[in-house]
Amino acid sequence: MTQAELKEAMKDAMRAKDSVRLGVIRGLMAACTNEAVTKGKGPDGVLDEGEMLAIITRAAKQRKDSIEQFEKGGRPELAVGEKAELTIIMAMLPAQMSQDEIVAAAKAKAAELGIADKSGANKLMSTLMKDLKGRADGNDVKAVVYNLFA
Repeated sequence: MTQAELKEAMKDAMRAKDSVRLGVIRGLMAACTNEAVTKGKGPDGVLDEGEMLAIITRAAKQRKDSIEQFEKGGRPELAVGEKAELTIIMAMLPAQMSQDEIVAAAKAKAAELGIADKSGANKLMSTLMKDLKGRADGNDVKAVVYNLFA
C-alpha cells in the first residue's frame, strides 16, 4: 500500500463515517510522517513500498501484542477494540503465506544454501526473512526453520 492509497482510504473512511477505520488510518498516516522525518525526507516525504510495509507490519504486531496483554491481564473488553483495529490493518497487508508454503520455501532455500543441520539455522532464518518479508510472520518462519532440523 502506498501513501496515496492510504490517503484515499482515509477519505473513504470519512465518507462512510467509519470512526474505527478512520482512527487506524490516521495512526498509520502519523507513523508514515514520523518515518519520513526520521529518514530525513521531511514531513511531506514519500516512503517506498518497503517502508510502508514495515510501518503497517509494525502496527499489526503492536495490536497483536496489546491483545495478548489485555487477555492475560483479564481485560477482554479492551482486547475487542484492538481486534477490530487489527482486522483493518491485516486487510492492508499482502496475503500471508500458509504454513505449507513457508515449509516449501524453507526447504528450497536450505537446499540452495547447502544447509543440512541446525548449525545453519540462523543463516537460513535471516535469508528466509529477507525473501518472505511481509508475506510471512517471523514467528511462523522461525517455527518452520527449527522444526526443519528437529
